[in-house]
Amino acid sequence: MSNDVAVVGVGMHPWGKWGRPFQSYGVHAARSALADAGLDWSEVQLVVGGETVRNGYAGYVAGATFAQALGWNGARVATAYAACATGAQALDVARARILAGMCDVALVVGADTTPKGFLAPNAGERWDDPDWLRFRLLGMTNPAYFALYARRRMDLYGATVEDFAAVKVKNARHGLANPRARYRKAVTAEEVAASPVVADPLRLLDICATSDGGAAVVLTSAAFARSRGLPALRLRAVATVAPTFPNTVIEMPNFATDSTVAVAPGERTFRDSIAHAAYEEAGLGPEDVSLAEVYDLSTALELDWYENVGLCKPGDAEALLRSGETTLGGRVPVNPSGGLACFGEAVPAQALAQVCEVAWQLWGRAEGRQVEGATVGLTANQGLFGHGSSVIMSV
Repeated sequence: MSNDVAVVGVGMHPWGKWGRPFQSYGVHAARSALADAGLDWSEVQLVVGGETVRNGYAGYVAGATFAQALGWNGARVATAYAACATGAQALDVARARILAGMCDVALVVGADTTPKGFLAPNAGERWDDPDWLRFRLLGMTNPAYFALYARRRMDLYGATVEDFAAVKVKNARHGLANPRARYRKAVTAEEVAASPVVADPLRLLDICATSDGGAAVVLTSAAFARSRGLPALRLRAVATVAPTFPNTVIEMPNFATDSTVAVAPGERTFRDSIAHAAYEEAGLGPEDVSLAEVYDLSTALELDWYENVGLCKPGDAEALLRSGETTLGGRVPVNPSGGLACFGEAVPAQALAQVCEVAWQLWGRAEGRQVEGATVGLTANQGLFGHGSSVIMSV
């Protein structure tokens, strides 16, 4: 059923620290995506915006905000929020309306303006908000959780800080030719090792920055794309699964895992289930994937994602990395865009940025970082409070 929806255009505003309202990045990305599709704004019947929680009421009603900024055209509007998985949630809303036969052309937009430093909860005291409590009671910033995952990987599988540095070196090399990346500079393992410790064992160059940026995707029904002769990609799956109790791996912003006293752990961890759901929906498997864009909030987390999306068995990610198979020219390049290592994180835009990169790769337009012969692309990430996100697209 998902094959009835087509991706016909994508667009991005370059990532950086531009200091402008988030709307300006979203409008730039939206206009670029529409131009890419060869469609006029007046033809858009639905606008779905990814909510940004740091930019006031306009960010809370992002769908209407972007529609107004582009010039009211009478389209339906919707707004979605799922933390880092926001873009996939917004994409799924648009896809559902197209599949229901209620819309032929949808524009999905996400954009963010971020503060300097770590992402923090909104102002005020909220004693029933776990995200606020983890800062107030434990001082647990996002990188502190990333460090817990890194330590887990070291304890379980013998990963080393040198393995983590190798991920950064790879992604920095991939991002050199990406004109939309914020950081376009080669990095050596020695430079990673010399950067300051943020949360042991992770150093500054092991974790991603916070960034401003915007991304947009144009979806249409397959029938509409055919009628207009558009160079469409098939949207094969959008997985937005939640964890299954008991969740036995700590997830931000929780303080503990679920108890397994009364209920035994399931077959898959939460992160393992995200891509699995997408594969099932698409009727594909890891062996079909030409490239993957995964959420490298830290270098260690990228290694976890190799296993979570089925590129290798648990504990084999380091060997897969060292083999060169996840590098451009390898069997299944991971983060050919440069990933968050080169972009930083613009929360509501990031999952859509992953989709943009996969689209450019499948269209053969990723100049300087092209995965030759790419036919199937996968994205994977997760959002705070148990939001899964995985998208599969094919030619």
